[in-house]
Formats: sequence, C-alpha cells, structure tokens
Amino acid sequence: MKIRFRFGKLGKVRWTSHRDVARMWERGLRRAELPLAYTEGFSPRPQFSFGLALPTGCESTAEFIDVTLREPIPLEGLSKLITPLLPDGIDVLGVGELAAGTDSLQQEVTSCRWEVEVPGVDQATLSVVLARVLAADSLPVRRERKGREVDDDLRPSVLALAAAVSKGDGTQLIAELATRPRGVRPTELAQVLGLDLGLTRRTNQWIECDGSRREPLAVDAG
Repeated sequence: MKIRFRFGKLGKVRWTSHRDVARMWERGLRRAELPLAYTEGFSPRPQFSFGLALPTGCESTAEFIDVTLREPIPLEGLSKLITPLLPDGIDVLGVGELAAGTDSLQQEVTSCRWEVEVPGVDQATLSVVLARVLAADSLPVRRERKGREVDDDLRPSVLALAAAVSKGDGTQLIAELATRPRGVRPTELAQVLGLDLGLTRRTNQWIECDGSRREPLAVDAG
C-alpha cells in the first residue's frame, strides 16, 4: 500500500532544512508504528519520498510525502495520530491512498503558487513593478549549476503575478511559478523584481493534465 500525506511547515520550523524534515518524518513514522516497507541492502531505510524541496526559510501549507507500507491500514484518524509525533509547526493536513502506477511528485507537479510579503511597498507600486516584469520578453538571472555560474531566463517560468492586500505592513505578492524546465526560487524572483521579499509561503502545488488542474492531495475536510 502506498499513501500520500499533505503537511504544513509553519513558524520557526521553516528554518530547518529539507534533510532535517526528512529525519523528522522518519522518526515520526517509526514512532507511529506503521508497517513501513524498507529498502534492501546493508542499511535498510523506510521507503518514502518527498515532492519538490521547499527552500529553507519558506513556509508552506502544501508539502507532500509518499510512504510505502508492507500491508494495507485504515486511513481514518491517521492525520491526528501522526501530527503529535512531529515537531511544532509541522501538521498533517491530509492523507490518501495512491493508485498503483502513480507517478512521483517530482514528475507530476508542473507549477506552484506562492504568497510573499513585500514590506514597505504599497499595492499600486507593486502592481506597476509586476506589470513591467510580465511585459518583459526575458528575465535574465545568474544561477550556479554544477559549480559554475550560468545565465538563465526566468520569463517562461513566471506564469502569473498579482498584488494583493497584506495583513502586515506592505503588500502581498501572489505568484504562480512553473517547475519546468527548471523551478524558480522566490529569491530568484526577487532578483528580477528588484525588491526585498519578506515571509514566503507555498500554498499550492499544481498538476496540469489534459487542460485540467488538480492538487496532488487536497486538505482533509475539517
């Protein structure tokens, strides 16, 4: 049986790395005493995999982990069982069974939605900046790849940008960024915007297929 968890990463725990989050989940799954399937070899490890890595320092309400079990188990109440076994700020938001042959999240997800605080900038000013960026033919940035710096164009990966009212001091940027051919980090978006960005949160990962769009797993009702 293969199951998928949707979880959030909010608050101070956002400063933990992707590798640390993997260790947290491994401990939590073991403490839950689930019938985990293990890899073979000299040092067996639980069989699980994550979706797209979340940049350190960012929050999220749309992270996913796929876990393989040796045998089927009931899913009712599993979210409430796992959450207390994880650190504060990591909460299970949904759980579901995966159909046989489901592609990995790395292969399926085509874009992500982000909410970004832009401190000290009003909505009208941010709207002007976003219009300029969306009208650009190219958005060049310098990236490090395999130990050397290369020039890349972000424009094909910037799908949508909008300014919204923020709860804090400033304005909120809503961005949808493609994950192919290469994903765009919020810090790279900040470069082309020419702005300092504040708290950044991933709210959705989207799968596009045959003209429709869906999430890898919805938040459980309630």
